[in-house]
Amino acid sequence: MILPLLLILVSFAVLFFGAELLVRGGASMALKLGLSPLVIGLTVVAYGTSMPELIVSLKAAFNGQPDIAIGNVVGSNIFNIAVILGLSAMVFPIATNLQVLKWDAPLLVVVTLLVPLTFLDGEVQRWEAGVFLVGAGLSTWWTIRLARKDECSGREIAADVPEIRRAGRLWKDVVLIGAGLIVLVVGSRLLVDNATVVARSFRVSEAVIGLTIIAAGTSMPELATSVVAAFRGQSDIALGNVLGSNLFNLLFVLGGASVVQPVRTAAMNPLDLGVMIGLTVVLLPFLFTGKRVTRAEGLMLVATYGVYLFLMWPKGGA
Repeated sequence: MILPLLLILVSFAVLFFGAELLVRGGASMALKLGLSPLVIGLTVVAYGTSMPELIVSLKAAFNGQPDIAIGNVVGSNIFNIAVILGLSAMVFPIATNLQVLKWDAPLLVVVTLLVPLTFLDGEVQRWEAGVFLVGAGLSTWWTIRLARKDECSGREIAADVPEIRRAGRLWKDVVLIGAGLIVLVVGSRLLVDNATVVARSFRVSEAVIGLTIIAAGTSMPELATSVVAAFRGQSDIALGNVLGSNLFNLLFVLGGASVVQPVRTAAMNPLDLGVMIGLTVVLLPFLFTGKRVTRAEGLMLVATYGVYLFLMWPKGGA
């Protein structure tokens, strides 16, 4: 038991190192390409840090473990908003901008409300998964198009962070991003494997492991990236990472897993879906009031996750 606990601690160090590489490379690339850090956060960073969720859910679908496949998506989205955005805001209040208010946050709310409707028949079928994947592609295209439009009208301004300059070659930024993603995937895998060993030693059920240990573990890249980004004053990357990751999880991760093997959803507890939907909807007024997520609101989000764990943990009984 001592070795898994030590490896969990090592995985945290690995994750934060990978996050630092990813944030530096992503922000620098944004400046060089004339893109806003928000677009990089919503696409390159968000999709990159969501690779562990995709890998775990695909593996679960292949292995016939629907509880883990869907629990990973729902649990990760809950963790992303409640813990990742909450902790990031507690480190440094997360400012928002016009594109988030007009498009990205409302789109996430709509998708979060519509996707669970496909759960009503007890299964996410392949044709529904195909619609999710098409939606993921269209939303990415539209996000970049909107950013370009706002940029041309002068409304979208790339962040100017003293430590990150336009100097240097673009390929170096690509290398940093790639290295960061690889380190993040390795770190998250190390965390998930050893955290699962610890959880099973306490006889925690597979459903709870999927919704908590694995969901939190695969979200560690997002946590590390957003906290580091917030600490460095890159609010757009921190917020874009959370919004983009949640959208990616619902459309691409769940869609990809369900294309491989239709995912049964009958075991999904209404509490888990309700918390995911509730947190996503509550996020809107947080973003609109003062156009930032304050430290107090961040604390409220983290506290909500604590209450959620308290309410759902009895499901993990022996």
